[in-house]
Amino acid sequence: ATIKSIAATAKLQAPALIYWYFPKGKEDLFQAVLERHVPILRAVTEAEGSMERPPEEVLPVLARAYLGTLDHPLAPRVVRLLIGEGLRRPELGALFIERGPERVLAFLKAYLSRQVQLGRLRPHDTRASARAFIGMLIPQIVAGVAFPTLGADGLTNEEHLRESVAIFLRGLAPEGGPSLAAGNQPDPPPESSGPRAAPSADG
Repeated sequence: ATIKSIAATAKLQAPALIYWYFPKGKEDLFQAVLERHVPILRAVTEAEGSMERPPEEVLPVLARAYLGTLDHPLAPRVVRLLIGEGLRRPELGALFIERGPERVLAFLKAYLSRQVQLGRLRPHDTRASARAFIGMLIPQIVAGVAFPTLGADGLTNEEHLRESVAIFLRGLAPEGGPSLAAGNQPDPPPESSGPRAAPSADG
């Protein structure tokens, strides 16, 4: 779509008004559409001031926003439209990657690196952990957008994100100080169902 056609759809008499609200034209307009319809991008913007907060608090918020894309009625359509346009127009595809996935990964890498510095996570390559965290959430998104049979087991978004965050944090817990997400402590081992030894004559 051109700026002129966008202005016509919005019933603006002067296309120049688009530049009044979005000085960089399509780039700023594109960013506004993403932030309005893709909750994870709003969450990243709000979380940029949370670098000192513990991962038990920040990661569930990001995961909830990521999975919250399914709750927004237009988000799946917007994402599919942007991907389709990106395949036809490489410059738009590059902009989508830069303003969407790259921005989320950049924040996660910076945040996880800060948590390593604070001693809350063990030292590791945060490029990999940022990808791994998002990767844990993708099946739930795919089940909601394209392949509902993947969700036939009834796993809810909240259950999935709670367990995913707990698994992620256990895997990156610093040595000697396991950091488990609140409410996700491991269950105690079950009592043995085998026969108990008979008490001794002395006891």
